[in-house]
Amino acid sequence: METVLTVLLVRFGIIAAVVVLLGLALFAVVLWMRKHGRGDQARQLAEFATRQVLDNRRRRR
Repeated sequence: METVLTVLLVRFGIIAAVVVLLGLALFAVVLWMRKHGRGDQARQLAEFATRQVLDNRRRRR
């Protein structure tokens, strides 16, 4: 039983670490785009990605 809980905790830790790293990478890309004068382009890409995710979720239901 203890081994199963350890495996689940390690798995959760790995998933949490990946999510944090992806968030930091996205934040770094947005900051880089703003620094180089591409803030509007970053906003458009974010809007496009958000629309795609929402459309995919609507289609699944």
